Amino acid sequence: MKYKAFHKMSYGMYLVASELGGKKSGYIANTAFQVTNSPEQVAISCHKDNLTTDVIREAGAFSVSILKKELNVKLIGEFGFNSGDAVDKFKDVEVKTAQTGMPIVIDECVAWLDCKVTHTVDVGSHWLIIGEVVESDVVLDEEPLTYAYYREKYKMFSPKNSPTYIEQDTLKKEEEERKPEGAEENTEQGDEASPHVCVICGYTYDPEVGDPTMGIEPGTPFEDLPEDYKCPICNAPKDYFKKA
Repeated sequence: MKYKAFHKMSYGMYLVASELGGKKSGYIANTAFQVTNSPEQVAISCHKDNLTTDVIREAGAFSVSILKKELNVKLIGEFGFNSGDAVDKFKDVEVKTAQTGMPIVIDECVAWLDCKVTHTVDVGSHWLIIGEVVESDVVLDEEPLTYAYYREKYKMFSPKNSPTYIEQDTLKKEEEERKPEGAEENTEQGDEASPHVCVICGYTYDPEVGDPTMGIEPGTPFEDLPEDYKCPICNAPKDYFKKA
């Protein structure tokens, strides 16, 4: 099976939110799609380990904010790489409350949907949650962000809780197999010893300084950082760093 084939499927980028007992919860999603037109229903695919998944199932409602193409990626850092148990993701964003009482994030979105849960289906690693749209609105007349554009611009892999997640080693192996025989990898010497910047929040990892907050000694090249190293500012994984 060629896993790259899955990258040819089309996805958007969304912020899914819900609320239970006065506690707001939300995450970045690339799977939300309309499944019926009578009544108007949409489906989202939620990982069972996501805090927001349990909130949605118990609250019985959720919102979907459709993100704009050229957005401030700090929003993705806040909602995509942090746990609602540790930080208040909603403290710096504009939030609207619609008919179901769910929070709707207005920042960086072109439109939103307010949904009442009608069905939940156990599909393995995820819950497929279907909701009837009870209210919706257009915020901006701009292009929505697609996952293909996001992946190409930032050269990112799907996170482990995404329904589109594929092991990085599997994708890299496919890339190697596609290279013409005898082709050499084009790399620049010293790249990993250079500073690297987090594309989400702009934090710069300088090998000469290291990262004392994470216990990384000065003189540690970027390539020698642990695979589970995360940005000390926004919690983005190592894959979200690019050479400065």
